[in-house]
Amino acid sequence: MHPSDILIIGGGASGLAAAIEAKRQGADVTVVEKLERVGKKILATGNGRCNLLNIHASPADYNAPDFVRTVFERYDVQSNMDFFRSMGLLTVTDSAGRVYPRSMAASSVLDVLRLECGRLGVRFVCGTPVSELRKKGGLYEAGGLRSRAVIVACGGKASPAQGSDGSGYPLLQAFGHRITPLRPALVQMRTETDFVKALKGLRTTAALTLREKDGTVHRADGELLFTDYGLSGIAAMELSRFAKDGTTVVIDFVPELSHEALLDYLRSCRKRDGERPLEQYLAGLLHSRIGQALLKSSLDVRLSAPCKMLSDKDLRILSAAIKQKNVAVLGTKGFPDAQVTAGGAELSQFSDTLESKLSPGLFAAGEILDIDGRCGGYNLTFAWSSGRLAGAGAARKVRE
Repeated sequence: MHPSDILIIGGGASGLAAAIEAKRQGADVTVVEKLERVGKKILATGNGRCNLLNIHASPADYNAPDFVRTVFERYDVQSNMDFFRSMGLLTVTDSAGRVYPRSMAASSVLDVLRLECGRLGVRFVCGTPVSELRKKGGLYEAGGLRSRAVIVACGGKASPAQGSDGSGYPLLQAFGHRITPLRPALVQMRTETDFVKALKGLRTTAALTLREKDGTVHRADGELLFTDYGLSGIAAMELSRFAKDGTTVVIDFVPELSHEALLDYLRSCRKRDGERPLEQYLAGLLHSRIGQALLKSSLDVRLSAPCKMLSDKDLRILSAAIKQKNVAVLGTKGFPDAQVTAGGAELSQFSDTLESKLSPGLFAAGEILDIDGRCGGYNLTFAWSSGRLAGAGAARKVRE
């Protein structure tokens, strides 16, 4: 087969973005994908709705802000909005800045990407795993295909059922690239279950603080979901990259109220209706099951007793439990449940065009790099930006 200008290994978000950008700049492009169809992971994002961008995405939302800044300087959020509009995709944006296709169907995002690839003449070679990448006679070879430049965009280890199984790392390691330690990120936390198990299935909003053994703290707020094994929801998942056995999550169930304001509220409830049973005492503040769980875990009381029996000391203890409920962390769920991978190809070994400093013509994009961001469209934002940057860089490389 005649060699392509550019071979892209991986037909996910960054790979498809790279293919379109490179082809628009005149390069001959082939995408090789291990699964039978490209874009399977895209279909699973955003609970099937594909939260494809976040309009608030900034370098500070990622683990390596300086590196992300160089990428966003070339392809920022607005550039990505224009990129999708150029393919006919209309979007809607929610109050948190999360951007979805107007159809609220992830298939719409994949459809416009595939259709644009088809219109431009990008070749797809699917059902072809790539286990080896080498360079011979100035050409890269992989999966029986040859090219003048190659973009490794086959994802990390998160969600292997969608094709990201870590098989891309050895391709880069063969050229001397270092891979930093890999951990599941944006994944559910496993915790002690004495408190959380009784609340299984409940969602609330809260502020979370994760404390490490050395005193380091990390904070996130938003949705919190209780499970039979621990904590999920956006707030918990954003902290999961730091979660490990021995850390502690501190839950603030009412972050909008200070300790004193909360105490005033508790006193007013006791004064207003002293005969109200404790099982309903916090009904105006929290979900009844959460309120009852906090009462039972912090005070030695019968829930059938009237709230007037609570002393001022009891109220201070209860207030502290509501504002600072400690839950011991045991770890996280694994890569099969994770949305993204923390860790990856060491960034110092790539230029500001995402070209390898070790092998000219070799590029990397997306999750295979040591970049991960917040929950809410941030990781796909980087996937589009880095894919387009790598695609443009590879197209310039083959023109040289």
